[in-house]
Amino acid sequence: MVKLQLPRANFKARRRKRRRRKKGDRAIARSSKPFVLSAHHQLLWALVGLLLTIGGTLVEAFVTNSPWNWHARGIQPQSLGVTWQIVAGLLVGCVGGKKAGALSQLAYIILGLTGLFPVFTQGGGWSYLLEPTFGYILGFIPGAWLCGLLAFRYKLTVESLAFSSIVGLLAIHGFGIVYLLGLHLLGSPGNESTFLTQSILEYSVNPFPAQLALVCAIASLAYLLRQILFY
Repeated sequence: MVKLQLPRANFKARRRKRRRRKKGDRAIARSSKPFVLSAHHQLLWALVGLLLTIGGTLVEAFVTNSPWNWHARGIQPQSLGVTWQIVAGLLVGCVGGKKAGALSQLAYIILGLTGLFPVFTQGGGWSYLLEPTFGYILGFIPGAWLCGLLAFRYKLTVESLAFSSIVGLLAIHGFGIVYLLGLHLLGSPGNESTFLTQSILEYSVNPFPAQLALVCAIASLAYLLRQILFY
């Protein structure tokens, strides 16, 4: 009798182990899924992103001299030569997700192109399609989407948010450069032989270091906001 019961007991033990292992695998799979905000929260963040982008167009980014020199020299603001416009969508992507980030930038572009609200740097309207900076504005959409995608895929750290924002920033510049190349090939008015090189230097190479500094700032801000909001 004992010999017949031992295999049955071993079989039941193995079956219990398999059940526990399956439950553990399901729990790991659930925990590995990226967090997704509800639809109304995403719409709210999209609205915030739209307002931030419009406001960021008008606000120039500044830094100050070293804090340990404030007592001797006072606070001396120094312009970075860029506005907060380009990183507003990245911030919303880091906090509100890919859909909120992309939707906010899509709404911004539609508002600008219709001409009802001159939200772009030099106004708006359909004529803005021929502006050399419009490709960078178009890049706001994939840039914010990529940033939001990566920001919620990896573990929440300042480094992961900074990496997500840098990828989004590179996407914006990639779209901008491709658009400049298209304008150059189509012979848009005002294009000379040096148009492409000068434009890339003016709109990508020169402002990129300052924009990287802003990326570090928004990564820290996004990390703080997500800690406060518990996600």
